[in-house]
Amino acid sequence: MAELSHLDEQGRARMVDVSAKEITSRTAVARGAIHMRAETLALILEEKIEKGDVFSVARIAGIMAAKKTSELIPMCHPLNITSVEIDLTAARDPARVDIEATVHVSGKTGVEMEAMTAVSVAGLTIYDMCKAVDREMTIGEIRLVKKSGGKSGTFIRKE
Repeated sequence: MAELSHLDEQGRARMVDVSAKEITSRTAVARGAIHMRAETLALILEEKIEKGDVFSVARIAGIMAAKKTSELIPMCHPLNITSVEIDLTAARDPARVDIEATVHVSGKTGVEMEAMTAVSVAGLTIYDMCKAVDREMTIGEIRLVKKSGGKSGTFIRKE
């Protein structure tokens, strides 16, 4: 089992020193979903949500969240992210919006947390924009599906 790198010899929390690591191209892909009533999904797709274009706002929120991850997750390093893509796909059975975030960086540490944060905040934004018509929406299944780059190489989740 791998050791926890965010703890020092005395078990105290610390930020990992990455100064000796090589700069490499790194990518992470995360996915999640927000489940809702079919009527809510229809309102989103027909652009009848009073707060505006749900997909456009959620996409922007996800991009912004990826860029702010180090301010939200205590041990994350601030990164000079080179690209964030947010894909939102409506699905009808069951009614939901599938969310996928792809984040790229050339750096000394990976962007897994940035991708998962982007998915989370995109889902929260959809909830916020639609809560007036559906307070029973649920956000879930947030997971890393792929990462590449760095010393540990490539990870691909078997789904």
